[in-house]
Amino acid sequence: MLIEERSSSTMRNALGCEVRLRSTPEGELLMRPEDLMRAVVPVFPPSESHLVRDGYLRGERNPGDLRCSPSEFFMLFDVNNDGHISFKEYIFFVTLLSIPESSFYVAFKMFDTDDSGEIDKEEFKKVMALMRACNRQGANHRHGLRTGLKVNGSVENGGLVEYFFGKDGKDCLQLDKFVKFLRDLQDEMVRLEFAHYDYKLRGTILAKDFALSMVASADMTHLSNLLNRVDELNNKPHLKDVRITFEEFKSFAELRKKLQPLSLALFSYGKANGLLTQEDFQRAASHVCGVSLTDNVVEIIFHVFDSNRDGNLSLAEFVRVLHQRGRDIAQHVDTGIMVLD
Repeated sequence: MLIEERSSSTMRNALGCEVRLRSTPEGELLMRPEDLMRAVVPVFPPSESHLVRDGYLRGERNPGDLRCSPSEFFMLFDVNNDGHISFKEYIFFVTLLSIPESSFYVAFKMFDTDDSGEIDKEEFKKVMALMRACNRQGANHRHGLRTGLKVNGSVENGGLVEYFFGKDGKDCLQLDKFVKFLRDLQDEMVRLEFAHYDYKLRGTILAKDFALSMVASADMTHLSNLLNRVDELNNKPHLKDVRITFEEFKSFAELRKKLQPLSLALFSYGKANGLLTQEDFQRAASHVCGVSLTDNVVEIIFHVFDSNRDGNLSLAEFVRVLHQRGRDIAQHVDTGIMVLD
């Protein structure tokens, strides 16, 4: 279906990334699939590109555009094949990103009253409504309406509902199938972020780019100091040329999902022993979270989050930045999908 665009404008999301929106003659806001990615993935320009983080005061640099090919996986959110993502499809997408796997499992089982391992369309809509109510953005838009924004149809009928339940809505959704879909979605987000920093298509990224990916969601009050430490990697001969593989990048992304048990283990051990070494950090990641981190990854983490440069990890700062990233993805808009630049 062709869309006659009435107008287009550049908006900036709460992470500072520019997103181009379009509106239909009826006034409904739309975005392209690549804009959807740009709206939720916080990134800086890759260090191997010709782009530089300039034009801003120190500590006021804005994350840049996501530089990678559009994802075929994300095209699933373009349910009517018109090349655009509607507001209700966007809300569906953000809700999916905000769902911890364990939380969805519990909600799914509660609505799976006959314990068949599957639910129908109406039950699924109740699960999604419950998940949406758990984050600020979803709660603000539970009816698919916002002042000044026109939405065609309810959010409850948007997104991938047809994909999961068929055009007639009579198919059932199996828990295993949906959990796999959520995992694939998270994996795709990680792949796209890595591809952004893999500017020269080498299959690896520099230590500096890995560090940038860690701090991209940091609060503005701490960003300047963190960027200083990222830049200092250029003065570390044994780190500046280190390259991080996708598997290493993905392992750290997996660790972010398990921030609560990780932080509990690290804070408890650090408090009891007074010192947290890189080996302690690796052991906590492995034994508590089941995630194996290489020496290079851990050394970069310690370098970036060593606030007083004593060779130790500043736990509070590390946990705060990782927590902020998860919160940004789930709730990265205060009052609407975008903030007018």
